[in-house]
Amino acid sequence: MRHLLTTTILLLALSMVAKAQINYSGKFEAGYMNFRYNTVQVDPGPGWKGDYLNDNGIDINLINGLTFANKKIFAGLGLGYLNFVGTNGVSAFVDLEYLPLKTKLTPLLNVKLGYDHIWNQYDGGTGTMHTELGIGLNYKLTEKFGLYVKSGMLYTQQSFLIPITIGLRY
Repeated sequence: MRHLLTTTILLLALSMVAKAQINYSGKFEAGYMNFRYNTVQVDPGPGWKGDYLNDNGIDINLINGLTFANKKIFAGLGLGYLNFVGTNGVSAFVDLEYLPLKTKLTPLLNVKLGYDHIWNQYDGGTGTMHTELGIGLNYKLTEKFGLYVKSGMLYTQQSFLIPITIGLRY
């Protein structure tokens, strides 16, 4: 009985410490995606409708998640709206971010992995994996709010793009 009481007290203490280090957090971001090239080259034949994607675009994302380890690590789930010169799309992804310093201005490292679906010239549109790697700067406005700007590389729809994103962390 004594061991059960000790174990229960230790588990309660551990859960209170863990709870204090994990906070809900969110991000809202908007970006410009500069199209660079298609990564898969196709030899056009009869019925060729063109590449999945071949133009610049914009994206708007809303990301909700948790902040860990003294607000240095963020892990969340995001939904986004995509528009490539009038062609609409959606994205769903996992967002991982690391802020190495606790200063007012700090670098950031970001990874997004997920799925994009764009309603283009193909029947029902096309969907592919979304992979984005980014680096940038985060400016802490208050303890809870921050602004950031980032860029990097994005691979989706058999295309390589350079995203330039500004965002608000809350």
